Amino acid sequence: MEVSNAKGSARLLHLCLASSRLEVGESFGQAQLQALLSPERRNVLLYPNTEDASLGLARPQPFDDAWLREPLRLVVLDGTWRKSRKMLYLNPLLQTLPRLPLRDTPPSHYLIRKAHLPDQLSTLEATVYALAQLENDINKYNPLIDAFDGFVAQQASYVTRSV
Repeated sequence: MEVSNAKGSARLLHLCLASSRLEVGESFGQAQLQALLSPERRNVLLYPNTEDASLGLARPQPFDDAWLREPLRLVVLDGTWRKSRKMLYLNPLLQTLPRLPLRDTPPSHYLIRKAHLPDQLSTLEATVYALAQLENDINKYNPLIDAFDGFVAQQASYVTRSV
């Protein structure tokens, strides 16, 4: 799920992953979201475990490692941290999904945008590392990171030329 002014990381990811689905919007109706999160797979939200009690968010179900033996659907929010928190707030069903926090990620390759911390990743990077973590195969998605590096280099060349 992405907001309408995304920079391209989620769209590039969607183009590279055959079984992905890209939904654009900030807030989804309950029935629409339930249809997107159909029960043939367990839904897991790629989002850090945060204490959002001050925002009035529902407490997510804890992630159970036993789920790694069953089909999962990884739900990813694409936007800035502020925008993703807003998306989470506006979609109560997403709040209840178990969250998958990332472990041991390398620094971001997304050098064309400002990050405040090295572990702040693009949507593509975070999703690739999550899939690798879920599938216990750290190298499987390296071609996606390589494609992303090419995307970043291309975007950087546009900035250099326009200066």
